[in-house]
Amino acid sequence: MDSKDKIVQDWLPRYTGTALSEFGEYILLTNFDKYVDLFAQTEGVEVLGGNRPMQTATSKDGITMINFGIGSANAATIMDLLSAIHPKAVLFLGKCGGLKKNTPLGSWILPIAAIRGEGTSDDYCDPKIPAMPSFRLQRSVSQTIIDNHQDYFTGTVYTTNRRVWEHDEAFKAKLMEMRAIGIDMETATLFIAGFANDIPRGALLLVSDNPMTPEGVKTSSSDANVTERFVHLHVKMGVEALRELKSSGESVKHLKFQ
Repeated sequence: MDSKDKIVQDWLPRYTGTALSEFGEYILLTNFDKYVDLFAQTEGVEVLGGNRPMQTATSKDGITMINFGIGSANAATIMDLLSAIHPKAVLFLGKCGGLKKNTPLGSWILPIAAIRGEGTSDDYCDPKIPAMPSFRLQRSVSQTIIDNHQDYFTGTVYTTNRRVWEHDEAFKAKLMEMRAIGIDMETATLFIAGFANDIPRGALLLVSDNPMTPEGVKTSSSDANVTERFVHLHVKMGVEALRELKSSGESVKHLKFQ
């Protein structure tokens, strides 16, 4: 175990209960069991890794969904581990807090960049390097959202390691100054760790709460309501975006227009 390649080729199956040969070339990432279960039911496949830190399900046409857990440390870990299979594209289906009055529950955010407030990404790249997705992947997601007759917002999201901050007015004032449209715990890390591992990456975020006001803070009941109303479409659009990318045959890294 004297190289990164040897480590991740051993650890990806160990973390997921899934052999390297069973992963697809196109990856959907999530933080939630519900997403993987819904994907598996829709595709008619089984969920692997029930007794492991991360669970997977792979469609017959080579799309794998992975529940990697919550937080920037887990986000960095999964992007490191995915370097074992060199995926052609990785799309994160995450939830975020909406920071603007015009992003109600159920809004879709297609981030054009993420602010690196989590610190984890500093171990991968200089803090001055921006956390950005791969344009071709986000373009595919954009078209898929439109095809499903949905609207979406673009902008930057702020990624933090801090989980309980909704009571802190000073922290919320900082968020207002940053002009971010949403807040989460993974996106910036995924973008930077993906960049460091040479993995094409993108994100489609679902606004699951509006934490800038006391009545908008997420609760068990409000989160269950958002899951019931929007998660099926979230998974559907993620799958369709990767299938469009897959069928196009275009490289995510190099676009050539005739």
